[in-house]
Amino acid sequence: MAKIYTVSELTGYIKALIERDAALAGVWVKGEISNFTRHSSGHMYFTLKDERARLRCVMFRTENRLLPFEPADGMAVLAAGRVAVYPKSGEYQLYVEQMEVAGIGSLYLAFEELKKRLAQEGLFDPARKKPLPAFPAKIGVITSPTGAAVRDIIRIARRRFPSVDLLVIPAQVQGDQAAQSISAALHLANTLPDLDLLIVGRGGGSIEELWAFNEEIVARAIAASRLPVISAVGHETDFTIADMVADLRAPTPSGAAEVAVPELGELRRRLLMMTERLRMAGLRVLERKRDRWAEMAGHPALLKPQRWLDIKRQRVDEAEERLARAIRNLLEKAEAVFHKELATLDALSPLATLRRGYSICRKEDGRVVREAGEVAPGERVRVILSRGELSCTVNRREETLDEPGGTEGKEL
Repeated sequence: MAKIYTVSELTGYIKALIERDAALAGVWVKGEISNFTRHSSGHMYFTLKDERARLRCVMFRTENRLLPFEPADGMAVLAAGRVAVYPKSGEYQLYVEQMEVAGIGSLYLAFEELKKRLAQEGLFDPARKKPLPAFPAKIGVITSPTGAAVRDIIRIARRRFPSVDLLVIPAQVQGDQAAQSISAALHLANTLPDLDLLIVGRGGGSIEELWAFNEEIVARAIAASRLPVISAVGHETDFTIADMVADLRAPTPSGAAEVAVPELGELRRRLLMMTERLRMAGLRVLERKRDRWAEMAGHPALLKPQRWLDIKRQRVDEAEERLARAIRNLLEKAEAVFHKELATLDALSPLATLRRGYSICRKEDGRVVREAGEVAPGERVRVILSRGELSCTVNRREETLDEPGGTEGKEL
């Protein structure tokens, strides 16, 4: 009798068979995403399908957090992982570890590599981005001359500001030669003397169709432009290297026209508002001046100028008297100080001593004689008095000897 398996046993057996197969441990599968769900846990659940089959897939948060794109239903992808059986449902499924958009995996790698390199060079730095002119007189539009993008730009720019000039500079925006064509158009636009601003872009399309705007030659041409550049590539969800290098990214070509030129009606409204504000400010100034004039017209200097002048003259006289008194007081104080100092100097002067009956005796060489022993009999001396002097001859000298117990003279 054949062995009877339980459901769990059979599922486990099949699971072991599948998981022992080395070919299924690391397999790449190409298909279209359907029934995509991102769980609150961060895990992704979806189905890969083609014309004849479906494959359930799960990509856990630890694997999907670094995905460079957001998966969506209808997206063709390449998924790599291992095939295993989920016992609870008894279904086999692909546990995805890597995933990239089908057909452009190498393009995404090139995109990320170029983005990283240009960022290191500073081409995305906000500090190097040029401001847009507020009122551009002439705008260069670099795009396909036959596409819908150029028609949208012209229509919206003319509607917003009818007097603006638009110069369409034809460029190939799709295909192998598109990047070189866009770069050449940018260089040409920068040689034209009368342009104020450039819009470069195209309408929506697949990533392959937009790829010219991810090329390095286009990025460097935008960075080298002396004119401000608005990048307007594809739809709002599309993002290219050109958008990162440009001075401003517009979500669409229509959006580029809207940010490039002001809206004439809005300008008129603002002008009217500012005119009214200026008029009201002028009226307020006039009102203040009128009030000031009325106040000044009632001033005594205008009503009775002679009386006002008399008051001012009286104030001047009073001020003059106060100044004269102050000067006299200062002089009197200075004179008192002078006499006091003079008296002090006079008391210390040798002449004051002479006036009290003393005299100064000098030898003929001018030296002051302090002791009798400094002269000899017969020597001539000068005696200076309080008034005048005497010329004398020493007949004798008498010295005073200071001794303990008394003083006596000695005649020589």
